[in-house]
Amino acid sequence: MYELIHTDKNTGARAGKLRTNHGVIDTPAFMPVATKATVKTLTPEELYDMGTQALISNAFHLLLAPGMEVIRRAGGLHKPPP
Repeated sequence: MYELIHTDKNTGARAGKLRTNHGVIDTPAFMPVATKATVKTLTPEELYDMGTQALISNAFHLLLAPGMEVIRRAGGLHKPPP
């Protein structure tokens, strides 16, 4: 569900909150794409330091590599960083 917080009268830009089963994402948000379980060109520390709230992952790619057992051992996709 999306909650609209503010709309700019001049530009139409919007700010809000995207509520998911796993948490709330403030918008606008930078949501990098994690291809095959990694975000290219950025380290996990850089993603954390810039306040990344969510990653976009392709479940089919993750099934192919690294595979479900690796994901299970890592705590799943929704586990926040330590």
